Amino acid sequence: MSRRLIAVTALVVAAAALTACSGSTAPAESGSSDSGSGFGLVTDGTLTVATEGTYRPFSFHDDGGTGDLTGFDVEIIQAVADKLDLEVEFQETQWDAIFAGLDAGRFDVIANQVSINEERQEKYLFSTPYTVSPGVIVVAEDDDSISSFDDLEGKTTAQSLTSNWYELATESGATVEGVEGWAQAVELLRQGRVDATVNDKLTFLDYETTNSPSGLKIAAETDEAGEQAFVFTKDKTDLVEAVDGALEELRADGTLAEISDKYFGEDVTQ
Repeated sequence: MSRRLIAVTALVVAAAALTACSGSTAPAESGSSDSGSGFGLVTDGTLTVATEGTYRPFSFHDDGGTGDLTGFDVEIIQAVADKLDLEVEFQETQWDAIFAGLDAGRFDVIANQVSINEERQEKYLFSTPYTVSPGVIVVAEDDDSISSFDDLEGKTTAQSLTSNWYELATESGATVEGVEGWAQAVELLRQGRVDATVNDKLTFLDYETTNSPSGLKIAAETDEAGEQAFVFTKDKTDLVEAVDGALEELRADGTLAEISDKYFGEDVTQ
C-alpha cells in the first residue's frame, strides 16, 4: 500500500471517529413536520385548519363578508390551538374539496361542523364531539297541536326535498311542501301556510338568536342527536389525543359553554 493511500485511509478513519463522537450535534433538516410539536403538522408550530368560511354561524366573515374570519367552529379550534401552544392558519375551502385536501396533506384538521357517521369513521379519525344537536319540530309559538313526531300525522311541513329532515317528516306522516332551505321554510311557517318544519336544533337556535323574537318555538326533539367533531387523517393519532385533551380542559373551564352561548344562546357542546 502506498504512503499516500495509507495517509488518506488514516484521515477517513479519523473523520469517522470524530463524526461518531459528535453524536446528535448535527442540526435537524429544515422543514421537518415532526420537529417541535411531534404531531406531524403541515407546518411545524402551526395548526393548518380547513374550513369553508361561508357557513354561518360556524365559519364565516363578519361585516357582510368583508371582515375577519369568525364563527363557532373557528373560535373553538382557535381555543384548542391556544391550549396546545400552536398558531392557527385557516385554509378556506369549498365543502366539495375539503376532504380531498385533507387526504392530500394540505391541512391538519377540518373544522366545519362535520357530522360523525360510520362511513367517515372508516376512513378518518374524529375528535370528541364539540357539538351535539337533535332534530326538532319548529312551529308557531301559539300552536299547541304538535308536541311529538306522531302529531305530524296529517300536518303539512316545509322541507328541502333532498334533506334527511324530509325523510323524517314523511316517515312521521306529514305532507311535505318542498322548499329550497330553512329561510323559505320559516317564511311559509310564519305566514301560516304550513304547520311546521323539521330541522336541526342548531339551525333554529341560530335563527332565534339573530331574529328574536321570532314567533316560533320548538315543539319536539328527536331522541337521538347528531354529533359534530374535528376530522383528521388516520395517521394523526397523537394530534387527536392532544386535541381531545384540550377540548376536555375547555369544557371544564367553561370556555366551550361560553362560545356556544355567544352563538346559540345555550350550551350545545355536550
